[in-house]
Amino acid sequence: MPETDGASSRSRSQPRRPDGQRARGGAPGGAGASGREAPLYGALDLGTNNCRLLIARPAKDGFRVVDSFSRIVRLGEGLSRTGRLDDAAMERAYDALMMCAERVAKRGIDPDRLMAVATQACRQADNGPAFIDRVRQGTGLKLRIIDPAEEARLAVQGCLNLFDPGAEAILVVDVGGGSTELNWLRRTATGFQLEGWISAPIGVVTLAERHPEPVGGDLHPWYEAMVAD
Repeated sequence: MPETDGASSRSRSQPRRPDGQRARGGAPGGAGASGREAPLYGALDLGTNNCRLLIARPAKDGFRVVDSFSRIVRLGEGLSRTGRLDDAAMERAYDALMMCAERVAKRGIDPDRLMAVATQACRQADNGPAFIDRVRQGTGLKLRIIDPAEEARLAVQGCLNLFDPGAEAILVVDVGGGSTELNWLRRTATGFQLEGWISAPIGVVTLAERHPEPVGGDLHPWYEAMVAD
């Protein structure tokens, strides 16, 4: 995903949960019963490759994005070899998170309305929890390292509104920098139900480091090595 830095006025339609019910969002026009503007919500994802922030306001049938930020930080660079987060990688991620914290503060987002998570790189690294603690002390952001099961569940929730309602079954694939999650869902009378999921500690960063792309020559052995991995 390319780096972005700015606000967006686009709206996102309200998704349905796997049980077929509408996920609760906001009141029509983004205003509550009192006529006041609905509060802002934020989602922050610190991955192995990217740091992303999305800020949105509940609106009729969905959310209206008011600000977004994305930066490639490659937090997991070298992790597959050393088992630790590299100093330079942590600095890149910290700088990006500081910018996210400034945006959150500027927008006045209530801490209870900000979901901030870290995934595979911080899960796998010996110093992952220490880095998250440093971020909390330095930026005020309280990131939570989530397990593969929660990461898989969030991947499904994030694309519910993309599901074809007429499909008999759906496979959701979330390819990240350090892990890949696959979710199987099947349509029932009440909506799509999760049948099963798996998470593999392989992503675009780990594969690129384990299997550098050869220059010229036959690429077949290179592909076979990645498949075997």
